[in-house]
Amino acid sequence: MNDFWIILTASLVAINASVLGVFLVLRKMSMMGDAISHAVLPGIVVAYYFSGDRTSPLMLLGAALTGLITAFLIDWLAKKVKIQGDASIGITYTLLFAVGMIMISGWFKGNVDIDLDCVLYGDIAMINLDKIIVDQNLYLGPRAFYVELVAGLIIFLFVILGFRGFKLLSFDEDYGLALGINMNFWHYLMMGLVSLVTVVSFEVVGAVLVIGFLIIPAATAQLITKRLIPMIFTACGFGIIAVLVGFYLANWMNVSITGAMIAVSGILFFKVMMINAMVSRKKLRVKMH
Repeated sequence: MNDFWIILTASLVAINASVLGVFLVLRKMSMMGDAISHAVLPGIVVAYYFSGDRTSPLMLLGAALTGLITAFLIDWLAKKVKIQGDASIGITYTLLFAVGMIMISGWFKGNVDIDLDCVLYGDIAMINLDKIIVDQNLYLGPRAFYVELVAGLIIFLFVILGFRGFKLLSFDEDYGLALGINMNFWHYLMMGLVSLVTVVSFEVVGAVLVIGFLIIPAATAQLITKRLIPMIFTACGFGIIAVLVGFYLANWMNVSITGAMIAVSGILFFKVMMINAMVSRKKLRVKMH
């Protein structure tokens, strides 16, 4: 039963991250997800300091606000200060992540019960320790599953309602501006959703490995299709396959579950890339003959 909940929860993480990852990959902003996943740490620490509860909505609010601040600072450095895009990302997220580490180890030491290793790497095998039990004997599953489920519903709602805005943001931002649409709103809304996915995934896969779910399935799907909706479903499919294969591979090899899932995701990417290359060569040969 524990294996079932681990697979189900990890699949939700993969789906939530893959949906948003498609938009990040299409916008050539994959590293923005990496930046936000590290930069939200100060917001989480401050929220936990005031709430004293890791399940508090303040944790999500703190992470979302810090994610928006991160996106704003990166944009400001790139557009106003004229610093190269990748440099502005590196400066912002390393600075904010360092501030978060200082908060945990120094300023709020003893007042904030946050394990930095858990934040970085997560421990999906331990999610069943935080159980939801009704009437003292009815086990409804780990809390992490329901947190991911709520996050997934929020993402689904915003993507459905704002699909046109996100699509314009991904394919033709200038056309959206010409139509009089506030593209900054959609940009920062996307960054807020990425922050949400990151913080709810901390205890499951950690800040480092959630990047794998944000980027790799979406990049793999892009090798197969250029249409937005099929790309989203394909990315989610690759994410779920990586979870299933990675879980059983990790059990067989007795290694990190999350590490195996991301490794399988990477292997799938290279498999698809090689298949695409072989198909392209065959088409080229046919044309030459």
